[in-house]
Amino acid sequence: MFMLRNVGKYLFGDTSKESIIDIPQGQLYLVRPLSPKGYSELIFKDAAASIRRTAQEFQYQLIVQRAYEEGEEELLEDEEDEDGVEGALAAEKDEKTFLLDESLHFRSETRHGGEKVFAWKDLSGDLGDHYEFVCDRSVQPVALGTFELVAIQCQYERKYRRSHQKATEEELRQFSFSDALLPEPEPEEKSALVTASSSSSSKPVKSEMSPRTSRTVKEEGESAKEVRTMPPPSAKHPEQREMLVKEKAELHLYDFNSGTFILQDPEVTAFVSETGAWKYWLQITGKEKDWLGQPIVADINPVFNFDYLSFIFNHYTADGSAYSWLLRFRDQTTVERFQEGLMRALWESLNQMKWIKAKDDDREYVLEAFQDLTMEDAPEYLQDEEEEEEDEKNAEDEEEEEEEYDGQRSEHYDSDESEDDVTTRDNDGNVNSQLAVGYKHDRSFVVRGSKIGVFKHTPNNNLEFSTNISKVETPGGKLFSPKKVMLHAEDSNMILQNEQDPHSLYKMDLEYGKVVDEWKVHDDIPVDLFAPEKKFSQMTGEQTFLGLSRNALYRIDPRLAGNKLVDSELKQYVSKNDFSAAATTEQGYIAVASNKGDIRMFDRLGINAKTHIPALGEAIIGLDVSADGRWVLATCRTYLLLVDALQKEGKHVGKLGFERSFGKDSKPQPRRLGLQPAHVAQFQHETGAALAFTPARFNTGVDSNETSIITATGPFIVTWNLKKVLQGRKDPYTIKRYAEEVKADNFKFGSDRDVIVALPNEVNMVAKRTFKRPTRESIASPVEVGGGGGGYGGGRGSGVGGRRSEGRNTRGGSRLSRNEIVDSPY
Repeated sequence: MFMLRNVGKYLFGDTSKESIIDIPQGQLYLVRPLSPKGYSELIFKDAAASIRRTAQEFQYQLIVQRAYEEGEEELLEDEEDEDGVEGALAAEKDEKTFLLDESLHFRSETRHGGEKVFAWKDLSGDLGDHYEFVCDRSVQPVALGTFELVAIQCQYERKYRRSHQKATEEELRQFSFSDALLPEPEPEEKSALVTASSSSSSKPVKSEMSPRTSRTVKEEGESAKEVRTMPPPSAKHPEQREMLVKEKAELHLYDFNSGTFILQDPEVTAFVSETGAWKYWLQITGKEKDWLGQPIVADINPVFNFDYLSFIFNHYTADGSAYSWLLRFRDQTTVERFQEGLMRALWESLNQMKWIKAKDDDREYVLEAFQDLTMEDAPEYLQDEEEEEEDEKNAEDEEEEEEEYDGQRSEHYDSDESEDDVTTRDNDGNVNSQLAVGYKHDRSFVVRGSKIGVFKHTPNNNLEFSTNISKVETPGGKLFSPKKVMLHAEDSNMILQNEQDPHSLYKMDLEYGKVVDEWKVHDDIPVDLFAPEKKFSQMTGEQTFLGLSRNALYRIDPRLAGNKLVDSELKQYVSKNDFSAAATTEQGYIAVASNKGDIRMFDRLGINAKTHIPALGEAIIGLDVSADGRWVLATCRTYLLLVDALQKEGKHVGKLGFERSFGKDSKPQPRRLGLQPAHVAQFQHETGAALAFTPARFNTGVDSNETSIITATGPFIVTWNLKKVLQGRKDPYTIKRYAEEVKADNFKFGSDRDVIVALPNEVNMVAKRTFKRPTRESIASPVEVGGGGGGYGGGRGSGVGGRRSEGRNTRGGSRLSRNEIVDSPY
């Protein structure tokens, strides 16, 4: 097979074709060896298989499409129209797509009757489930060999992020799973639809490891070709100053291919030590070797689970590779000792302050935040389990009825152009950077350099381009790029911040699309941040709003003559608090966070905070509060922090931390929302970038409750189900991956089902139900949007769209018609 490499090179070289190679005829089966419903199911009686490029370099897909006899497709389309079936759903039934990755174990065999069969794992199925594509006898053997070679080369490129032309034959052979024989059913289970394998072998058996089990081992029957994630060499241990903790444990490593933790050593010693000024080191050593060593930093993403006596964390090597490890301790006392030692090291490194100097309550708060907790006394609207299951069932039903497409292109069209000749991006060097979602008039605003794009929310939940504010200028005519924006006064105005002028803000009249006023806040106190007077103030004619410097909190009143800062409502601190974010409730209570990581709660301006929540260590870059003030949501770079502000005991029981201080017998209950370390490692394995969350937000609306949280990191959007979080569920979040970095995101006002997403050159509204649970496949498979990358840009021809038109038949391609193209001025 590897003698055909030159042919593969020729096929890859023709980048004008989306499809690299095809097998025009065959049948697709889904084989379930352990299913009581039957061994084999025929999916497509007549089908074609192809390997295609994706929009992302070194990423390829295996596509199997149903083939129709003459007139059959038109007949089925008529039936679907009569039944009200969406075209997108029909396309889903006619095509199966798989990311070409070594986890598929793509392999082939020739059966007794001479049939050539390609097989690969069903990653979303049960153990042993796989797909089989039985090739038609009319397909030439050389074509089959080339197809398999191209599949191997694609897997090589995906894993090593480089051209297969640089691969040696030995390197390519690791993707050839020729000895992983297809499982053969017992004679009485053989289906009339499929021919049994010519080889008889026992099925590969894997013992998977979850926190409920103690270990994962490789069974004797498992294929020798099974590729496991190998641990990297251990870094050299720096000189130790002080030992903080030292404990015995089992060591497991997360295997990317199987999606399980694999036992590496039944007994290791894990110790945390101080190695320098606010520098700490985690070392894990076995009897025969050093397994790993790394600095203790926020990126290790520590998670302790006392139910399973485990500690899961991420490990990063010098080349940026990420691994996920699990330590399993023998009893709860041991894991508690190790947790305190490790958290002490992490807290001291982040705060540059000795752990012993922190208050007892603060230390307990920090330790609780890094545990898997179930919050008590959740609101009634978040307690109904039956209602949740019904909502999930309805969402699944809706997803089956309609496949939402969240990347409609919006491109210019000239009659003298070919359909492929479309300019989709400007060349001014700017990208989309900020998103402001309207509360009053169903508009969204996207900042791109010194331009602002305006988009209308249509009744059927699409985005429609409205207009372009092409120049953001000061009243004196000086062009600037807004650093921060906020809608104001019933969404009729927008407040803009110019990074070059820290003492002033600018008012833009959105009806005219120009800056009409400059507000000098104060001669000496800068305005680094600003927030609405109350959570829904932008829906009213309220003129005042909050302003913050790094060390002061105050009210801004644009109606004042001269400086706009209200002196009587100024709270200035002598110490360096380094404020970084602020948010308000419906009643006007104020939450303020800092780069130190602490949070203050005020019931009004000009006084001391009612409640001070201690820092976990990381800087807080974003803050949101539920309308009723119950939940405070802080965003750090590597995790979110959800704090319950309701007092459940003590003399102020039933009061919020905004209204009364927490007593000694009562304290805020924290919940650290982080991605599972294994998912973090997979994220970094795919993108090469560390976690960096965008400011997280609740869904919000005047008459709606907060049920969801949304944020993004790199090309991934992540949404948490608040009900699942409070119930301590292990699957509280879903994801959606794009091919480019997500610049900004937020829920549509009044909804938790529709999300507005700003990519560097694209803006979309997507349905939350299109988000998926994080699996190897969903993490590795980016959503293609905009074809050639159309998006909100500054040059002629680029634009933004929402969802694909409803009822559009996507079978056979995704080209837009003239009527679907927005003729935007950029």
